[in-house]
Amino acid sequence: MTYSHPGGESRVRMQELLVATRNKKKLAEIRDLLKDLNVRITSLDDYPDMPAIEEDGDSFSANALKKAATIALYTGKLTLGEDSGLEVKALNNEPGIYSARYSGPDSNDEKNNAKLLRELREVPKFKRQARYVCSVALVDKNRIIDVVSGSCEGFIDLKKKGTHGFGYDPLFFIPRFQKTFGELPPELKAKISHRAKALRKFRKVLREYLDTDSF
Repeated sequence: MTYSHPGGESRVRMQELLVATRNKKKLAEIRDLLKDLNVRITSLDDYPDMPAIEEDGDSFSANALKKAATIALYTGKLTLGEDSGLEVKALNNEPGIYSARYSGPDSNDEKNNAKLLRELREVPKFKRQARYVCSVALVDKNRIIDVVSGSCEGFIDLKKKGTHGFGYDPLFFIPRFQKTFGELPPELKAKISHRAKALRKFRKVLREYLDTDSF
């Protein structure tokens, strides 16, 4: 969308995109993957008194949509909702949608990784197939725009490796590169990760939305 400057010039109006998260590391990845788009990215940390969101959906897509819709309706702003996690085949796709709180109410990355290692200590490597999944929803004050998803296949290593990333990244092993997400350079992860794949689809959705002059 363009508007006229008092001097007669036309300028592109920058739309705000509110990301419904307080996870600073996740927000940093999203900002990096969308950095060349004409949007000003904000987060829940920029707005006090946002409603609490209970992630009680039965899928990543349902949770992503609930986050986006709740915040969009509350604020009237174009909102991105994201939900992601790890599915391990030998554990019947657990921790799945409970990835962030896998180890209980006071969970954190260290405790979640420790529990995962305990659950898999008797499982041979070739049976430790896993995949990261990410769903991203776009909602404005009037409607659901779209929900898209991406995934990345790998295995679970029984020893944490690397210092990059967050969550289960130090255990998520990519055979193609013989490294965990924790060992991969961030610029490479930004090309192959579940979140990168989902956000590549999301970029197309967002561009189409912005091009329709919907705000």
